[in-house]
Amino acid sequence: MSHDPTVNAGDIARLAGVGRAAVSNWRRRHDDFPQPTGGTANQPLFSLRQVESWLRRYGKSYQVSLGDRVWQRLKAAGDLRLGELVAQAGTLLTGQQSAPTMASGEASLSDGPSRADASMDGLDPELAGLVMELAGQHDPLTAYEFLCERYLEAHSRQLSVTREDVAELMVRLVRTDGGTVLDPACGVGTLLLALDGTARVLGQELSETSAAITASRLRLRGVDADIVAGDSMRHDGFAGQRADAVVCDPPFNERTWGYEELTGDPRWEYGLPPRGEPELAWVQHCLTHVRPGGLVAILMPPAAASRKAGRRIRANLLRAGALRAVVALPGSDLWLLRRPAAGERPPSEVLILDATADLGSVEPAWQAYLEDRSDQSVRIIDLLADEVDMTPARHQRHDDVGRAFAEARDRFLAAAAVPPDLKVLEQPLDQPATTLGDLIKEGLVTTSQAPPKMTADGGDVPVLTADDVLNGTPPSGFTTMQQGLVTIRPGDVVASYSSVRVMADSGAVLGPHLTLYRVDTRRLDPDFLAGYLRAAGGRATTGSSRFDVRRTRLPRLSLKEQKAYGEAFRQLAVLEDAIRETSTLGQTLIRLGLDGLTDGHLHPQS
Repeated sequence: MSHDPTVNAGDIARLAGVGRAAVSNWRRRHDDFPQPTGGTANQPLFSLRQVESWLRRYGKSYQVSLGDRVWQRLKAAGDLRLGELVAQAGTLLTGQQSAPTMASGEASLSDGPSRADASMDGLDPELAGLVMELAGQHDPLTAYEFLCERYLEAHSRQLSVTREDVAELMVRLVRTDGGTVLDPACGVGTLLLALDGTARVLGQELSETSAAITASRLRLRGVDADIVAGDSMRHDGFAGQRADAVVCDPPFNERTWGYEELTGDPRWEYGLPPRGEPELAWVQHCLTHVRPGGLVAILMPPAAASRKAGRRIRANLLRAGALRAVVALPGSDLWLLRRPAAGERPPSEVLILDATADLGSVEPAWQAYLEDRSDQSVRIIDLLADEVDMTPARHQRHDDVGRAFAEARDRFLAAAAVPPDLKVLEQPLDQPATTLGDLIKEGLVTTSQAPPKMTADGGDVPVLTADDVLNGTPPSGFTTMQQGLVTIRPGDVVASYSSVRVMADSGAVLGPHLTLYRVDTRRLDPDFLAGYLRAAGGRATTGSSRFDVRRTRLPRLSLKEQKAYGEAFRQLAVLEDAIRETSTLGQTLIRLGLDGLTDGHLHPQS
């Protein structure tokens, strides 16, 4: 591995707290700016040490955190080895030193599955020392999640990661407190990490690197996990085993899933999956691995609900009572299945729901279906008499379309907002300025952050999360009472890396990755401060090397003038929230309008 880490233009911009355009200007204007040492013409890479030296020489303020140094050292090995090194860092932090052992066959992914607890080749001593130093500065879990987050960002196009809210929904729907849960296509562990209170976790992943990362992420949380690397279709790492529940986000449209080799496989209880329907192979694989009465939650491409090639298998799943729900989500469908128990009478209806606009509607609808009081279910006999088309949009209740359209239209109109009435000046004002750092030194602003090891995934104390700040929603997290919690008050300014909010309510505590700014309201208006933080790019997280928030510049104005600016900033924040809401409502309105006009339940006004 190279001992000289490299950075791209975006990394340099984050280190120096400037935009990418500034880095481009430096390259053009300064002949002594470091020359690229690698990369491509469009994405050049520079020596981190040369860049640091240049920044110091020109008096440019910058900060390279320990986490960034570790990450840059990992990146220096190149993209081809990056995942392997992240996996090795996890192995180091979990203290796993054993060589790979096979469930069956030889130690090759092509021959069979292997347990994902190998140390592989290990990190070089200098990098290993940096990783351990990072873990000592925080804790092993926090250190490793930082590296995993950077890895997922760097390889976002190559790695398919389940949306966090969808993952949490799936595990809640198959909740088995104290039971065993399997994910046969676990990737980097997103679905398994959403589990809570599960006695044992099983996972299999084709990529040995991703499997190792998953194993480390789970072990660092103290989860009893058995993670296998291998092809679940061809080399089932848990053959003969049945879990209490299965969750799965399989690869879509994978044509080389093993059709020729697996024609006579006993897993195809409901029919041999057609060559072009690999997702129906995954459905039956999951059902094979769940106990009678156990639930399966699996994401599927929307077309799988209607494609002619899969009609026979869909019909067999319905007749047997195995397929219980098809729910449309943004970008995919969620199928809920239940392995029939011996002698059990199959249901007469299946839940078919469109939840693309509201994930929160899924759990109440599922519960109503389980309690035999659903008004969104479809008779199975009707589906079997037709094309076995379970596309949720097709089964929208016609008598609800008109009412839903009217409600969506009213909400759309009510969400509208207007921008502030601002005067246009021929010349910009020349006002005396200060910085946030100076305001903190003068005592006008105090800053706070959550305890370093705090989590927001359980307990009875409400927590404001970074997503809440971004979306303008009430506190959605929960934690346990502990020392160092920061209680939010009305008027507090709360900032994440990408958003800033002035809080109107109190009672919740500050969540991880947020910074709270509490102002002396006798001398400083909170909306005024929040507006300038937002204008600085929302880069208001003091723990990040990307931007030094204390350098944010504000004009020195009287409190009366600040309040005028603050009101304008507040109106812009309201407008931003309204635009976000109307965008979602507008898509719903369009879909309902198209459905209603084409099925005859809506008519143009004369």
